[in-house]
Amino acid sequence: MSKTLDGKVAVVTGGGRGLGRAFAHALGAEGAKVVVASRSAASLEKVVAEAGEAGFEAFARPTDVTSEESVEGLISDTVERFGGIDILVNNSGIVMTRRLVEMSLEDWNALIDTNLRGTFLATRAAGRRMIDQGRGGKIINIASNFGLKGIPNHVGYSASKAGVVGFTRSAAIEWARHNIQVNALAPGYFVTDMNAEVRSDKDLEQRILRTIPARRMAAPDELSTWIVALAGPASDFMTGEVIVIDGGQTVS
Repeated sequence: MSKTLDGKVAVVTGGGRGLGRAFAHALGAEGAKVVVASRSAASLEKVVAEAGEAGFEAFARPTDVTSEESVEGLISDTVERFGGIDILVNNSGIVMTRRLVEMSLEDWNALIDTNLRGTFLATRAAGRRMIDQGRGGKIINIASNFGLKGIPNHVGYSASKAGVVGFTRSAAIEWARHNIQVNALAPGYFVTDMNAEVRSDKDLEQRILRTIPARRMAAPDELSTWIVALAGPASDFMTGEVIVIDGGQTVS
């Protein structure tokens, strides 16, 4: 039986753990060959081993998304190994909790470089290949609901993710004529390594849950479903959209 993404090649940045790992598994389960990229070679090799057990092909490519050379190498290696690229998921990201008056320039730069610069570098590199290939493509950027509303003590993170939203919409307009769809997901709180510290503080966790009408954090698989939809033909006439998946937190 054919699968939605049979014959497709996908790159997932931040693919060694958390949401990225879940995305890699979801894309592979639908038939895609998956390249997972992050700074940690060990975590990537674990995902590749899991892929073998799950029955799909994956390739680990250690990458620093803040480095132009590293990102260009990621896309070049993907094309060399699999013959092209069809799907890019820009998932690499970091978060910091800082009051604005206490935020250092180093903190600010780290957030912007990873969350926004990394999205730009990977999108540009993959998009150039997709245009040259002439068969279209799918680019999925992971933004955040924090980029859609004011959040105290997260000015750098919110700014970086708001930048991803604007970047997504502009790139979508530029590349629509090439049949490249560029969309974004804006998740709220999901159970991942990134917010493990928050969840370990039960008082803080409960305060956060009270801001979410659904009164829970989501599982990574609840976002993976949308990754597969945006990577496949369901999104062929959909571009420049930002889908919020946060249990009602943004609209409450």
